[in-house]
Amino acid sequence: MNVLVNGIGNIGTTLISVLQNYKKELGITEVYALKNSPMPWHKEDLEYLSSNGIKICTRNDNDSFLSLEKIIDKVDYIFDCTNNDGGLANKKWYTELQNLKGASAQGSEKNFGISFMSGINNEVLKGTKFAHIVSCNTHSIASLLTTFAGIDLENMKWADFVIVRRSEDLGNHQRLVSANVVARHLDDKLGTHHSIDVLDLFKTIGKSFRVSSSDITTPSQLMHGVRFNIKLKNPPSSEELDDMISKNPLMSSSTKFDSNVIFERGRRISPQGRIYSHAIVISNNILQADNRIMGWAFIPQEGNTILSTIHAFLLQTNHASEQIVMETIIGEMIIKKW
Repeated sequence: MNVLVNGIGNIGTTLISVLQNYKKELGITEVYALKNSPMPWHKEDLEYLSSNGIKICTRNDNDSFLSLEKIIDKVDYIFDCTNNDGGLANKKWYTELQNLKGASAQGSEKNFGISFMSGINNEVLKGTKFAHIVSCNTHSIASLLTTFAGIDLENMKWADFVIVRRSEDLGNHQRLVSANVVARHLDDKLGTHHSIDVLDLFKTIGKSFRVSSSDITTPSQLMHGVRFNIKLKNPPSSEELDDMISKNPLMSSSTKFDSNVIFERGRRISPQGRIYSHAIVISNNILQADNRIMGWAFIPQEGNTILSTIHAFLLQTNHASEQIVMETIIGEMIIKKW
């Protein structure tokens, strides 16, 4: 099976490396990568990917790279890693590709397909053609809910989240803010899009619940954070909280309070220098009162959607060993303690 990663940015480059590392397990023959707007200062990046076996292609006439037109009919699946409605705009093109078995697009491209997150709605996605991989913050909220309230949210009454956002990717400087900026609430009950998006995710499996969210952007380029406040029917003990975090294969924990320490450790010891956990709970700083669990988690936004993206590919293409492959990759890429 041949796959194409459309967009070679933060998410795209990391995804390419993971796909190349697990080609055999995923049943992939070739990994193609489309650079939509080649620039002189990206040349070294493209040459590095090429040296690692990635087939770089372009829409432009360029002797150095493959022509997209010549390889597109060989592509079985497309990972769209563009943003700012790029995936939504590309969907019409993907629909016209007769040999295409499936495609996925990332967080900002809502309505590209069925909203998906690994471990939440696997059965719904099987065999479908288009998947929308929910955002990094939606991943964190959904994981916190299922970790502490049960996979079916059977122990939940309501929840409220405050997302503390970094302003932009580490390598950029276009949106970096100079002071804290509060986001506008889009709904007078739900708040920001984060609660709206997590509700839409769980609606795909017939679940609805009370949730609200707020958002503030900070002058940081490292990690997002989330302050959670989850009201439960039956509160767990402190020992049970640690066990809940441990049992979620995509959730991690830390006793460190500084996001820069965790971020830097991820650059040193984690595959491709990214952190793939859906959230990292500060496990020694959790409050419990009135059947509520309150605390903080860090969100590794550059990496926490990657495993859901790979899982979507396996489900959409009906991979025979989907569960075994995911267990293998998760076991090798998730670091449980930070």
